[in-house]
Amino acid sequence: MDARWILRDEVPPPQISAFASELNIPTSIARILLNRGIDSFEKAKTFFRPNLSETHDPFLLRDMEIAVDRLVRAIRGKENIVIYGDYDVDGTTSVSMLYLFLTRLGVRPKFYIPDRLRDGYGLSEQGIREIHSWGADLIVTTDCGITAVQEVRLANELGMDVIVTDHHEPAEELPPGLAVLNPKRPDSNYPFKELAGVGV
Repeated sequence: MDARWILRDEVPPPQISAFASELNIPTSIARILLNRGIDSFEKAKTFFRPNLSETHDPFLLRDMEIAVDRLVRAIRGKENIVIYGDYDVDGTTSVSMLYLFLTRLGVRPKFYIPDRLRDGYGLSEQGIREIHSWGADLIVTTDCGITAVQEVRLANELGMDVIVTDHHEPAEELPPGLAVLNPKRPDSNYPFKELAGVGV
């Protein structure tokens, strides 16, 4: 099967060509940028070379303070931390980033990435039970968990705290995690709702 990219045609071709020439980039990239509202050199520079000072305060995410406090307590108490990620690119980069961060702090976290065919998407009862058998005290999800009400409840019943970090659409009922970080929560003040899971 051959994959074929289909780009939206919301911008007139002459504008695409002019922007491509101005930035000295291929027209396909110029079209993508223009379709995203990036229509000037300065906006393109900000997009391609972001600065940490231009990011939003992470504590605008609901439950961030709770999540940080629990993670600090786990680190200081040398608790067993397991990172539960999704199997896609966003999930695996999220797991990698959090794993590297924690190891630099001297923590030896474990991680669990579900088998797509066996476990399906997101948290699974099987995955929670396996992590429990590892002696986990704290589970931090990355790029999954926002709809996993039953699975988070099971983790709680088994004596594990759960911090959910996700960017997918929440259901009406949030999972009963100790902290649930998601810019799309209805009660979230975080201004950028399209943040990727790795950003959360």
